[in-house]
This record gives sequence, structure tokens and C-alpha cells, in this order.
Amino acid sequence: MTNTTPQKVRFAIIGAGFSGVAVSIRLREEGISDFVVLERAEEVGGAWRDNTYPGAACDVESHLYSYSFAPKKDWSRVFAAQPEILDYIKSVVADFDLSQHIRLGQELLEARWDQESQRWLVRTTSEFYSAEILISGTGALSDPAIPSLTGLEDFTGETWHSSQWRHDIDLTGKRVAVIGTGASAIQFVPEIQPTVDNLRVFQRTPAWVLPRHDRPYSPLEKRVFSTVPVAQQLNRQRIYAEREALAFLEQRPRLIKPVQNMAKRHLESQVTDPTLREKLTPSYTLGCKRILISNDWYPALTQPNVDVVTDGIDRITPEGVLTTDGHLHEMDYIIFGTGFQATTPPVAHRIVGRAGHSLAQQWGGSMRAYRNTSVNGFPNMFIINGPNVGSGHTSMIYMIEAQVDYLIKALRAMQSHGADVLEVTEVEEQRFATWMQERGTGTVWTAGGCSSWYLDEHGRNTLIWPGHSFSFRALVSTFDAGHYDLTSTVRDGDLATVS
Repeated sequence: MTNTTPQKVRFAIIGAGFSGVAVSIRLREEGISDFVVLERAEEVGGAWRDNTYPGAACDVESHLYSYSFAPKKDWSRVFAAQPEILDYIKSVVADFDLSQHIRLGQELLEARWDQESQRWLVRTTSEFYSAEILISGTGALSDPAIPSLTGLEDFTGETWHSSQWRHDIDLTGKRVAVIGTGASAIQFVPEIQPTVDNLRVFQRTPAWVLPRHDRPYSPLEKRVFSTVPVAQQLNRQRIYAEREALAFLEQRPRLIKPVQNMAKRHLESQVTDPTLREKLTPSYTLGCKRILISNDWYPALTQPNVDVVTDGIDRITPEGVLTTDGHLHEMDYIIFGTGFQATTPPVAHRIVGRAGHSLAQQWGGSMRAYRNTSVNGFPNMFIINGPNVGSGHTSMIYMIEAQVDYLIKALRAMQSHGADVLEVTEVEEQRFATWMQERGTGTVWTAGGCSSWYLDEHGRNTLIWPGHSFSFRALVSTFDAGHYDLTSTVRDGDLATVS
């Protein structure tokens, strides 16, 4: 039960993943120490703490998937595995002495803007805070999406989502159903395939898969990266440039065919059975859905103990999965590799703005934010890694750092204007939302012929930044105070507009 008297803080940050940690470090650099980071789990790390499934690893090269201001010099591989990335986040928290600000085991129950005090009243499962500024850094991959399947509660075996892996269960010799064939499934399926008796992979839409050019770094490479900083910087820039080239093609679907042909050759070289190959061949343009990378996904699906099922799921029975062709697939376990509630984040239901309605109610199923960060009706609130900040081609950490820079510019603008309340105008937010949708028109994400998790229930891309990451950084490189209402609390609680 939370306290009735709130603890006053200047900043309340939700989430201790890459976003929350980045914000914390920048606040400290600005000389600000009056902040708390509210984390529902008992450990920092966000998605890299939660996703411990077999084979979990990053699909962005290690040297780019790290903070630019805190480079790790001794990455073990080109593509780091989950334990190494989690260790990296923990080391950054320790190196920047952030633990004193982090409140573990405090899940957000509600953050409500109080018009009288002009502060955010933040309730967690154990504390009550009053904050001047609220920063949401929960990210898009926080809450698993499990499909509503008729009869799921009647299944007599165990079920779990890939982000909630049951390490206490031995799959050896068992019959296992995997529902979903996205980024997580292509990593854990090859890991469990050799041990299970029978593996049924239920696929709704196949993915384009490119080769994964992974390998351990040699002792010499690690020594060079550790002793010659410019070598690591050049390697990071090389990786960045290669990924931006892909973004160029994603904005021009007609030019992406050579990369799609590369993915097609990868499939043909690893799957010789024409029937299976047809099942695994997408009908949409590469990039419309998340591009996956793997060397062992296709070989795993060709093994005799694996069946790829493309018939729709009618319902779950106590014995297993009944598909629309009338076939009952008897299973011991069901594992969901069905992704996350990315376009409908549950945290949005817990943040209540000036008008008394939640962020989710205001969005109405379509996320939006001015410059991907600020929302009208929600004063002194900033969203990091929220609407249209996602990337289908490069490191999210690059995007997060750009957004945090924008946040700091906003705070400096408040200080220079003598304001303690900042809110983007409705006109500018709507103008920006229209521009965002226009910018995405004709890109592979909206014109590639698929229905992806990048699109919301209205068919709008509200998750992916439709362009180069450097264009996003350019967008948020300046803060236009004229697009915001800046106010200052004066005598008797009245408000005075200062800009």
C-alpha cells in the first residue's frame, strides 16, 4: 500500500532500461540529482533483463548497440548475446553511480497530472511521489502480446511467452508448439529443436531472413578496440553507414529488390524441399515486416522432428492446438513467440493528463507525439522511445540518445524562459502527426504489402521512424519554444504565460 503523503522529487522516470538509464546519465551531467527511476522489476535492464529465452541475442552489431558515451571495448562477438548486453547495462549503471536513484520493485500504478499543484502525482506499488516532470522510458518491447485464442485456459499443459521463459521446464523429449515466427522465435526455435521430440511451428506470415554474419572477435581485434579508441569509433561508423544504406532502400521499395533476392537465395540454399520452401516464402516486399537475420532458422525447420503449420488456429483444446483444417495437434507445451504490445503500450492507460483522461484514451489506438516526445494535454511529460521512434534498420540506442538530447534542450528552454510548466500546443502536435503520416507514404512499411506490428489498429505506422536515423537526429537537434506553451507558477497558484 502506498503512502498518503507524497515524496517530492523533481523528476520521475519510468523504467530502468536503456532509455531510463540514458536519461539518468544526462540529468546527472546537467547537475541534476533530484530524480528517481521507477522500475517494476527487481533488476535493471528492460527488455534485455526479461528476454532470457535460449539463443536470445541482438540483431544489431555490438559496437553500435551501445551508448556512444560509454563504449564497451571488449565485446565478445559481432552480435552480442543477451547475458553480455545485460551485463553491459549493469556496468553502465555502476560506472555512473545510478543505483542511488533507482527504485526497484516499484511498478507504476498511476501517474496523474494535478492541475492545482502543477505536478505529477505518481503512485507505485509501494510509494507515492509528487514530481515536477514525468519521463516515460518503458519502450515498445515491455509487455508481451498473447493472442486471444478460444480454449487457451483449458489447455492441460504449460504455456508461456518467449519473454517469460520457463527455465524450470525441461523440454527434452516433449511435444512443443511454437506460435509465431518473429524475431524471438527464429532465435529460440533452433536452440530447442535438437532436444524436443516433436516441434510444431505455427506460422501466420513468413519472414524475410538474411544471413547472420556473426563470429567471435579475435584476441587481436579486442586488443585493438581496447587500446586504439579510434579503431572502435571507425568500426561503429562503418556499421552505422551500412545500416543507413538499408534505410535508403526501405524508403524506396522499388530499389530493395537486390536485397530481397539475397534473402531468397538464402532460403533456397538452406531449404531444398519445394513445399516447405513455398511455405517460407513471403509474398510482401522485404522490409515491410521486420527483417530477420539467422543462419540456423531454416536448417532447424527442415529437421524431421519439425513441422511448419500454416493452417489457421481454430482453438486450443485441453490436448493441444486445433487448426482450421480440423487437425488436432496434441502438445505438451505451447510457447508464444508473438511479440509485444508495441502500438498499444499498457503504460498509456496509467498516465492521466490535464483533462482527466488517460494517454491511451487520448490516442484512441493511434500513438502520436510532437517530435515523437511531447503530447498536448500532458504537461511536463516526455516520452523516450515512444511513437515513431522505433527503427527497423539500426540501433535503438542511437535514437534514444537523440531524444534525450531533445529532452535536455527542452529543460534548458524552460530554465531560460523562467517556466516550470511546458506543454506542446494542440495545433503543432496535430500538424506534426499529419507530417509523420505523409512522410511514411510510399515507404516499404506502409506500401510493402503486409500487415506488420509496426502498424496500429487503424493501419497507421505509429512505431517506426520512416527514414534515416540521422534525419531523426536532425529533427530533434533544436527545440522550438514557440511550439509550446511555457508557463510559470506565480502568487496564489495563478499561472502566467512566459512565452
